[in-house]
Amino acid sequence: MNKEEARGRIGKLKNLINYQRYLYHVLDREEISQPALDSLKKELFDLEKIYPEFITADSPTQRVGGKALTKFEKVRHPKPMLSFNDAFSWEDMEDWLERNSKLLTKEEISKLNYYCEPKLDGLAIELIYENGIFRTGSTRGDGIFGENVTQNLKTIESVPLKLREMEDISKDLEREGLKEIAKNIKENGLKEVVVRGEAVITKKTFELVNKEQTKRRLTPFANPRNLAAGSIRQLDPKITVQRKLDVTAYDLISDFGQRTHAEEHKILAALGFKTNNKFSKYCEDLTEVFDFHQFWQKNRDKLPYEIDGIVVTVNNNKIFEKLGIVGKAPRAAIAYKFPLKEATTTVLDILIQVGRTGAITPVAYLKPVKIGGVTISRATLHNEDEIKRLGLKIGDTVVVGRAGDVIPDIVKVLPELRTGKEKEFHLPKRCPACGTKLVKPEGEVVWRCPNRKCFAKMRRYFYHFVSKGAFNIVGLGHKIIDRLIDANLISDPADLFKLEVGDILSLERFAEKSAKNLIKAVQSKKQITLSRFIYALGIRNVGKETAKDLSENFQTLEKLKTAALEELQKIENIGPVVAKSIFDWLSLKRNLEFLKKMEKDGIEIIMEKKIKHQPLKGKTFVLTGTLKTITRQDAKEKIRSLGGEISESVSKKTDFVVVGEEPGSKFKIAKELGLKIISEKEFLQMLK
Repeated sequence: MNKEEARGRIGKLKNLINYQRYLYHVLDREEISQPALDSLKKELFDLEKIYPEFITADSPTQRVGGKALTKFEKVRHPKPMLSFNDAFSWEDMEDWLERNSKLLTKEEISKLNYYCEPKLDGLAIELIYENGIFRTGSTRGDGIFGENVTQNLKTIESVPLKLREMEDISKDLEREGLKEIAKNIKENGLKEVVVRGEAVITKKTFELVNKEQTKRRLTPFANPRNLAAGSIRQLDPKITVQRKLDVTAYDLISDFGQRTHAEEHKILAALGFKTNNKFSKYCEDLTEVFDFHQFWQKNRDKLPYEIDGIVVTVNNNKIFEKLGIVGKAPRAAIAYKFPLKEATTTVLDILIQVGRTGAITPVAYLKPVKIGGVTISRATLHNEDEIKRLGLKIGDTVVVGRAGDVIPDIVKVLPELRTGKEKEFHLPKRCPACGTKLVKPEGEVVWRCPNRKCFAKMRRYFYHFVSKGAFNIVGLGHKIIDRLIDANLISDPADLFKLEVGDILSLERFAEKSAKNLIKAVQSKKQITLSRFIYALGIRNVGKETAKDLSENFQTLEKLKTAALEELQKIENIGPVVAKSIFDWLSLKRNLEFLKKMEKDGIEIIMEKKIKHQPLKGKTFVLTGTLKTITRQDAKEKIRSLGGEISESVSKKTDFVVVGEEPGSKFKIAKELGLKIISEKEFLQMLK
């Protein structure tokens, strides 16, 4: 075989192998056996070895190759990769529709219909093709930047290295009645195609991998999602290929003239991607959506992979775009989850919490119960209306769920199990802390204590002011704040910065050294970034993200103080309610006087340090055990300076668990969840 003959043979082998891959991994069909296909791949490999100049990026032999990486590079998504807000009930879905309807015309509301698909429990990824060839694959990351995992995604057979031939694409689109789109693709080509999907592991593969883990005396993986995420983020692609992942496409970012989300799914299939089209459905209204949800709730075990609900998307793309984004989620799509992980227990009591803004929150104290491996002893009841809706009494047996695996919630009361000893709960008419008559502002469901000097509010406000996300005054805990307030040494947070060593020595059990250390800790925090300062103020509805948005938009406190309501409303991610809350706070004379007092006491607002190189951005760390060569506080600061985040508890969202000597329960939980566990040595290497 001469060189030209080899070139022709290589081209034909590539086309045939890619076609058979498409049949098997996308259409679930098989024309030739796997041993026969392996034989074709071997012939291609041997020819490319003789003629390496004919190796191309779309060759099936390039799925596994290249050296292991030392780290993942960051790549910017062409458009932000958003996440979905959750719904757990029919009422939640009706509320979603009502919220969206307020932003639409009557004509647009009449055109509302939906495309529903199973919500895969895997890892969101993005695939970018250039002139039909796979160029870049990345994880979601923080939504703006993801990790470049191209080499790992190349190992997955259901990810096409090359899109289908134009003729085949056109035929499929025309068969689906999408002639205009077929024409657009023919005329404009496939210069850049951006696709999003989910990397998953089938239940069968998950069982096989865990059997192998057990055989090797290693900790089994907690669930298929953790295994999929960990496999995609392996630095060595050869490990990824062993895990036999699958990728299902669900979103097309490139514009080929598609008008609906349903059309996007048809285009994805025509281009050669594996889709969930046969398990998805176009729904005319919410009733059909509900039926679809019920169907998959009952039949989810029939699917080859795990799902935790369905994704409901407004089908019309123009309406989808008009509805826009709230926070980090599109308004026009929602994850309609299956029922929460649940267990039954007893309500021992209902007590009232007074928040820093005066919000009165009833909290159910429960007989401790384990849900999803975590012991629950309290559940929020949100407000008085929620108690009435549930029909809850003290002593009731209840179903408790963990919404999103985090927040304990009472889902249902079981009145059939009542004994007659249960007691009605009545919300107090006066603040349980200061005795002030409670008020319920017009249009709100939450009762509040209006007394700005309420000591419960004040204490909560102080706790918030010195917390990690705010002034982060280490050593100034809740008990010390309580003692300072009780001794009338502080009346507002500005007073903290005027404290002297002698003031602290007047408190019981405070020696001179500990008093000096506390004053030093407070004084060391006189410089603070604007976003932390705004968050510390405890303005209602203003969390860390909103504080960052305000900081980036106004740059200085003076500009923020003089901002008009209209200016605040124009900021992305800040709606009218939040904007009014900020404006009202800054309009009150006592608050402006407090800001002046802070300035007078030497508080200096400094510019945010923008570190260009942030290799740990989007990564969450948990520290457990004693670290030998670095203090825990220094370790946390290092992580934050490199863009990472610290969590005090282990969860599925944790990326790395750093284990020192004599680790606590966090280490055990991390192993159970199959999280990435690293030693102090590995951690220090990562920091370099």
